[in-house]
Amino acid sequence: MSAALLVTASLATSMAVPVAHAAPGKPTERSKQKALAEAERAGLQQKLTALKKDIGKTESAKEDAADTLAESEAAISDANRALRDLQQEQQDTNSKLTALGTERERLSATVKDQQQQLAQMLRQHYVAGNEDRIKLLLSGDNPNRINRDLQMLSYVSQAQAKLLEGLRASLKAVEDNQAATQNAKDELGEIAQEQLQQKNKLEQEKARRAALLSQLSNKLVAQRKEVGNVERDEQRLGGLVTRLNKLIEEQAAAAAAEKRRQEQLAAARAAAKAKAEAEQRALAKARAAEAERQRLARAAAAREAAARAAAVANAGKSGTIKPQTPTPVTPPPAPPVKLDPIDADEPKVTATPAPPEVKEPKEPPAKAADIALAPAAPAGAFASLKGQMRAPVNGRVAAKYGSKRGDGPAWKGVFIKAAEGAEIHAVAGGRVVFAEWLRGFGNLIIVDHGGQYMSIYGNNQSLLKRPGDVVKAGDAIASVGNSGGNEESGLYFELRLRGAAFDPSGWVKF
Repeated sequence: MSAALLVTASLATSMAVPVAHAAPGKPTERSKQKALAEAERAGLQQKLTALKKDIGKTESAKEDAADTLAESEAAISDANRALRDLQQEQQDTNSKLTALGTERERLSATVKDQQQQLAQMLRQHYVAGNEDRIKLLLSGDNPNRINRDLQMLSYVSQAQAKLLEGLRASLKAVEDNQAATQNAKDELGEIAQEQLQQKNKLEQEKARRAALLSQLSNKLVAQRKEVGNVERDEQRLGGLVTRLNKLIEEQAAAAAAEKRRQEQLAAARAAAKAKAEAEQRALAKARAAEAERQRLARAAAAREAAARAAAVANAGKSGTIKPQTPTPVTPPPAPPVKLDPIDADEPKVTATPAPPEVKEPKEPPAKAADIALAPAAPAGAFASLKGQMRAPVNGRVAAKYGSKRGDGPAWKGVFIKAAEGAEIHAVAGGRVVFAEWLRGFGNLIIVDHGGQYMSIYGNNQSLLKRPGDVVKAGDAIASVGNSGGNEESGLYFELRLRGAAFDPSGWVKF
């Protein structure tokens, strides 16, 4: 067997399908992405926490029994949201594993087919007599036949090389597939472990909340009847909405300023580029003029030399030779220019320094941007949905906008009685701008719909979205509960325009 075929056979027999093993302790892609997402949310969360503390400074220090439940109710919300996210991740990862399995089967079939083709080619080459190029050249056979056989051997070699390259690529794809599969399995293991932790945390927090409720039940009932508490709760929510609107406007102004800065940088770069191109054109033009001047000078000098030679020849014929005074040739003045090395054989001229390099304006290092709170929907989109929006949750409207709360102020929203744990849906598309526990409203989520419209959902058991998340109409954003010391399980719902609550009944189909 020839040397080339020995190498081919060695490669074919050594190329077994690789087996990927996960490195112990190696972080998965999921854990890396999760850490990155948490880092991106950190800046926005700090701002919202500071905003909530600012509201608290304006209130009296009077203790509210519901505040005792705040930590437990927020923990229950976090655990439920984490479990929901993990369930979705689990479904996505299982789908990914199924796709990887299908791809692995296809790749295995491809590798098997390529290996069979390679084995067949080796066998045919061996049966054909195993002639190589050296034997053919030294055989002393007909040169035409030798040339034809050599050409055929080159075709065979090319086919072998192509087949081997395809086999290598397929084996590399199999290896990558197995690594991705192992990573997905590791991610499933992480998810299962986190699910177990979150379930344990959820059970502990539910038991803790039940114990607190039994201790505080009488105090909660008494405080709910106090007119001042309801008024303070409404002022607190109004202050939160006002500050959120201000924060959104500040972000919009900062985004507009950044856009202008980027446009100015782009304009400066374009101007610098245009200036550099103009200088290059001027330099090229000067070089061309200098080259033409020197060409004319050389032509004039050649003509002068020819004239002197003719004069000397004529004088020799007549027998008298008069000395000739050469007429100096003064080339036309031209601006001095720095010549390229290619012009080294030309007469030297005084060079001017090259134009200074135009430096583009340096862009300052980018600051890690917070997650935007600007609405995801254009202004006017929410208003166009008036009378068409579906109720955020299935249930019975127990309190309507404007109705009296006993001796307290009128309702500024609606309260919908619903089963605990039922999904609450966004009434329209927008962006979540607040998702935290707030005194008087428990686990509260606010969605900005653009055009200074907001929808507010309170007393939730769990908040399924985070600040900065974009939502569509009908997306599940929370689950029904009675957080914040509420007596009944249900949803408190408001619509606001420019910070002021208005009657949602003409907008939402309850």
